[in-house]
Amino acid sequence: MTTVATTRNPGSLRALYSGNALAVVSRALQATRSSNWVVVVSGFFEPVFYLLAMGWGLGSFIGDVTLESGETVPYAAYIAPALLAVSAMNGAIYDSTWNVFFKMHFGKLYDAMLATSIGPLDVALGEIVYALLRGGVYAVGFMSVMQVLGLNLSWTAVLAIPAVLLVAFGFASVGMAVTSYMKTFQQMDWITFALLPMFLFSATFYPLSVYAEPIQWVIKALPLWHAVELVRGLTTGVLGPVMLVHVGYFLVMITAGVLATTTRLRALFLS
Repeated sequence: MTTVATTRNPGSLRALYSGNALAVVSRALQATRSSNWVVVVSGFFEPVFYLLAMGWGLGSFIGDVTLESGETVPYAAYIAPALLAVSAMNGAIYDSTWNVFFKMHFGKLYDAMLATSIGPLDVALGEIVYALLRGGVYAVGFMSVMQVLGLNLSWTAVLAIPAVLLVAFGFASVGMAVTSYMKTFQQMDWITFALLPMFLFSATFYPLSVYAEPIQWVIKALPLWHAVELVRGLTTGVLGPVMLVHVGYFLVMITAGVLATTTRLRALFLS
């Protein structure tokens, strides 16, 4: 490979992006096929087990749930879209955090990549696209399970797949930006510490109305709540203008995440 990093102007567009993001994706796919495929496959089953245990097991005692729109749906159909959003989040977060952390600090993979014609924006987009692919595979698989179990209540459920990809893109872009600041394993645990309460309290298993209003506003500021509401609206057929707010939230998240990741990689490896 040609080493050109020493001749590039760190502030030029050419130094940021060379159009080789697919090379980063290709390398990640080859690594997954050779050594990491068990971890990828196992990630699909976690939300399925939650759905079977909570939706069908506990759900048989709970019965139906009334949505904010006034419609009533079975409990399994209520939590299934939330678990779909969580599945996309987890898949994207794993690859954009722990995977990136090891490549950055132990494999020194980005040092090698950025010593070639590949720029920091290529690396950011390549890693994010790979995380997106993983989130997409989880989404299609989980949607198939929902269809078999009769939990897709409207034809608009098919739109949940691109919606989940949008969600995965948002989490992957921000996840990689946050990881670029992490230096130790202990710091990486902070990510899990942030994700777990978001998973439990973002209207995943019960309506947001059980909380006091100030707490509701805090939860509504979290990305997973927007993801859950977006996907749940599509699978249940309860749509409205607020769906555009959820989409806009993730578009802003993606833009901020990609810009922050590119800036950090340039500062870390090209300055």
